[in-house]
Amino acid sequence: MKIKENTHRYIEWIDPEEMHRTSLIWLSELRFMKDEQLFLNNLIKHYTLQLVDSKIFGKSKAIVTALTDLEKQTISFMKEVQAHENKLEIMIDDVDQIEMEKVYRDTHRELTNDIDHYKEEYMEIKTKLFDLVSSVLKKEKQKRLLN
Repeated sequence: MKIKENTHRYIEWIDPEEMHRTSLIWLSELRFMKDEQLFLNNLIKHYTLQLVDSKIFGKSKAIVTALTDLEKQTISFMKEVQAHENKLEIMIDDVDQIEMEKVYRDTHRELTNDIDHYKEEYMEIKTKLFDLVSSVLKKEKQKRLLN
């Protein structure tokens, strides 16, 4: 006996006001991350000599490279979210444009997934950087205590 596969998809209805609030939250979070990345870059510059130590160079290089990639993604996401926000009018004008509204909702859903994934990746890299700098600080403190 074959089981018939369900081809119906249920699309959660999100009202335009909720999408607007979500877009504003994304922009706020992305701006904060951009500012935070400036802090992280200053942290890296401050501890550059310790981070290029041969024992941890590979690890620190991977983290710095990942952070640089995330910075580029932040700017890209900021532009993409702003453009998405600017197109919100499609949802609130009193004209039925079913296909365009569907595309807008699909784009919003994709942005939701992409930004959630980005935030997870960002937190992981940030944690790795803090762990690395923390270990560098502990080594420096131990060296000072021994001298």
